[in-house]
Amino acid sequence: MRMPPTQSDVMTVHMSWRRRTALYALALLCTSGAVAAVPAGASAADGPHAVAAPAAVKFEDNFDGPAGAGVDGNKWQIETGDNVNNHERQYYTSGNNNAQLDGQGNLVITARKENPGNYQCWYGTCEYTSARLNTAGKFDSAYGRVEARIKIPRGQGIWPAFWMLGSNMGDVGWPNSGEIDIMENVGFEPNTVHGTLHGPGYSGEGGIGAGYSLPNGEAFADNFHTFAVDWAPDSIKWSVDGNVFQTRTPADLGGREWVFNKPFFLILNLAVGGYWPGDPDGSTVFPQQLVVDYVRVSD
Repeated sequence: MRMPPTQSDVMTVHMSWRRRTALYALALLCTSGAVAAVPAGASAADGPHAVAAPAAVKFEDNFDGPAGAGVDGNKWQIETGDNVNNHERQYYTSGNNNAQLDGQGNLVITARKENPGNYQCWYGTCEYTSARLNTAGKFDSAYGRVEARIKIPRGQGIWPAFWMLGSNMGDVGWPNSGEIDIMENVGFEPNTVHGTLHGPGYSGEGGIGAGYSLPNGEAFADNFHTFAVDWAPDSIKWSVDGNVFQTRTPADLGGREWVFNKPFFLILNLAVGGYWPGDPDGSTVFPQQLVVDYVRVSD
């Protein structure tokens, strides 16, 4: 249910498209006397071709580094500014002011009720700071498994998201570029996350998606969870902790254009306020943190 992206989104896709993706080679560890596992339905007599190769990792960040360090600039860029389109109330800051490593293999994006830089937002003097990262101009890809292990924050008006935008957005605009929301949560639904598609004729509140709720009233902010899409030509499947909760194909669009057979880039952000979550109130505690263990894209 996201509204048009920020101006910085549009600017980033005009950057040089020279790929600086970190490609990771995967190797099988062979030891003397080891016996290869045979997939179900295959026999050892089928030979080595019966053993499925591991998926090749196209992008990965495990956020290793010293506490207080910023993110890897070869993989991510930090967006700055406010977001009038969603009526979010935070100012996204630069550097590691609101996005930094914790020294334990996590990225921590922190939303604070503060304005140390006298930042100005669409509504006047900004009341909050936070951070938004993307991989535009550094990594984009079509298809595969896109996943992240995340512990989300909590509270009224808090809006964390892990999502993707079509890399041709600078040429065709939003929503024609397409948007794949892998995980969004709004604070008034502590036990539910949403996965949504946006495109031409099905954007904003008209996005096509579904929610996934934890059982027994458990809140997503209580623990880490793995949010993923398995993306193939003409098919996208969402899951939480391996539990698939929706699959979308062109048949779900009612004749509208499927714009998801092309490269997309990644985005992580923690918004405060907005049309969908509403504003923070007296019950909202600050600071709030979005903690990311890893982000990975594989075939």
